[in-house]
Amino acid sequence: MKKVRVGLYGINGHQIHNQMVKHDKAVVTAISMIEKDKLPKELLNGDIKFYDDFDSLIEADDVDVVSICAPKRVDQKDMSIKAMMSKKHVYSEKPCAYTEADLDEILEVSKKTGMLFHEMAGSAFEEPFISVTELIKQGRIGEVVQVFAQKSYPYKTSSGRPQDDITDGGLIRWIAVHATRFVEHTTGLKITDVYAIETKHGNPVKDGNLKMAASLMFSLENGAVGSIVSNYLNQNTFPTWGNEHLRVWGTKGFVEITDGLTKTRLVTEDYDGPVEIKHKTVDYFDLFLDEILEGKKMPLTLEQELHPLRVVIRAQERAVEVK
Repeated sequence: MKKVRVGLYGINGHQIHNQMVKHDKAVVTAISMIEKDKLPKELLNGDIKFYDDFDSLIEADDVDVVSICAPKRVDQKDMSIKAMMSKKHVYSEKPCAYTEADLDEILEVSKKTGMLFHEMAGSAFEEPFISVTELIKQGRIGEVVQVFAQKSYPYKTSSGRPQDDITDGGLIRWIAVHATRFVEHTTGLKITDVYAIETKHGNPVKDGNLKMAASLMFSLENGAVGSIVSNYLNQNTFPTWGNEHLRVWGTKGFVEITDGLTKTRLVTEDYDGPVEIKHKTVDYFDLFLDEILEGKKMPLTLEQELHPLRVVIRAQERAVEVK
């Protein structure tokens, strides 16, 4: 079976190097800006070329798709465009763009060149989100009226958190985008208007610029309303790295995912109990590979995939900072 040849650039974020070990549909052929000691030994057994820079990597003849986790996230829009102009498909860490104009340019170049582009947007394609999405679509909770979503990460990491927005996108674009995906990709409804308030309060770095917490309020296209909490306040003693919540209220009941995706509850007029988990978690890059190899459609249109990013871009532009 023909395999997709993958080039890996950078490791700032959720690079896919670990899942590429003995992958049945893809093989890593090129790497840049990743130290060898950060790669799984099994991956290094292959015939991989290491390149000094991004331009050299995308010029390689044995690369079909580039997975980008750049040292500075702000550079990724230009890198994505450059890669597609070099006839490479692109899989980009979030946020792939900082402005809507930049996002539109990425989409325009993808359409113009015929090269496929996707963001690492699989937040709601793991269980229990898949089963929750299914029951909402089936109308089990009726018409969606209000939604609450949460994404909380620890501040404490091996390298700390960047005090700027150019390294990883900043709290709203880097973290809250998970929550906007939870909302839109489970309910099937677009967020139409959004407002945000953010604070540096609690930042352990004196005079640091890192926003520690943000709250978003929004409306949905069906007239529903909702709110999002995102922060760097999860504790390392919590059993999961991220503390995610999603609660969707409808006219016939509500459904929730809580405690870092470990608990679920569905309440309707004739049922109160856990959500039945019916599916296996789907890896978003594997779906991308099927699109490249077999022309299979992705579960979301590109506009649906990237609309949650549009939302957080707008939220960041409108954000009011608490002083």
